[in-house]
Amino acid sequence: MSKLFFRYGAMNSGKSTSMLQVAHNYEERGQHVLLIKPAKDTKGDDQIVSRLGVARSADLVLLPDQNLRATFHALSHALSEQRDSEPQRVACLLIDEAQFLTPEQVDQALAIAVLDDIPVVAFGIRTDFRTRAFPGSRRLMEVAHSLQEMKTICRCGKKAIFNARLGDAGIVREGEQVVIDGDNVRYEALCGKCYLEATAS
Repeated sequence: MSKLFFRYGAMNSGKSTSMLQVAHNYEERGQHVLLIKPAKDTKGDDQIVSRLGVARSADLVLLPDQNLRATFHALSHALSEQRDSEPQRVACLLIDEAQFLTPEQVDQALAIAVLDDIPVVAFGIRTDFRTRAFPGSRRLMEVAHSLQEMKTICRCGKKAIFNARLGDAGIVREGEQVVIDGDNVRYEALCGKCYLEATAS
């Protein structure tokens, strides 16, 4: 039986970079992977984008109402038919920005790992700018076989665990859970002390 892995961390902890490295490691050994990103992640359109400047097209941009397991089966079958060589099964499913999965899609990812015997590695953040869990991340924390924290540092040098949303006027305390960083919004990973001090003022 394969496993469902959840590798989580605050913003800018290298999750997408790590995912692209995992894909490279498999492919360097002649194995095939599928890369998926949820449609809620509009940054880079269909690209999986690393802060280091590395980018790669996702094999699938997953809509919130799509069945992950059924879509995975259809996509892996279609890709195996396109290859010139002998058909080869997908060795690993990699999911970027997994916090944007629905709880049902997380359960479908678990089924891919357990019932289809294909490892699934999901990368994402646990909580939003108000320290509340994303539904997808909450479900991953409940059912993943393996949890691995990816670390980054706060402006003070301590380990960052929270994601502060910053607008033109500074720290944002209210608003929609999902706002992709862009023109008027950016995020900063902070330690608990710096986060509480910043949001208390």
